[in-house]
Amino acid sequence: MTKEFTPTTVPITREQMIQLLNEDLAGEYQAIIAYTVYSQVLKGAAYTDIARELELHAGQELQHAIKIAKQIDYLGGMPGVTPKPVTTSDDPIVMLRADLENERLTVGRYRERIRQAEAMGEFALSETLRAIIVQEQEHEIDLASALGINVPLPNPKAPVTT
Repeated sequence: MTKEFTPTTVPITREQMIQLLNEDLAGEYQAIIAYTVYSQVLKGAAYTDIARELELHAGQELQHAIKIAKQIDYLGGMPGVTPKPVTTSDDPIVMLRADLENERLTVGRYRERIRQAEAMGEFALSETLRAIIVQEQEHEIDLASALGINVPLPNPKAPVTT
């Protein structure tokens, strides 16, 4: 079952942004753990390239977490420390599909966060998130390629911010 991200257009407070960014930070922690584990447990010639790529993704996700934590601190909040749950499986396809879905949802959340940040006048935050989205979309492409599928379409309710 595919989860959908439903954007909001109601202006939010600084405290609400901190809470939402902490949820995003928990997702970045999840990605760090998932990519670290998956890069080591995917075995066989069919997974050599993607395992190497996932190891790189883990480092990129750590940088995302640091950037999000920095923004939370700037807004006056305390960065959270708890990751979202990580999917594990003996089936590499299950793990790669879970990662792909998490990346898709992450891009949707960050698109909404950009709109919210701009409505608040927090332009540095929106630019930080734009840079993160570029890498998250690259991760989607890498995972979809490894699975031999097209990149899933973003949630149609979350239009691209230009």
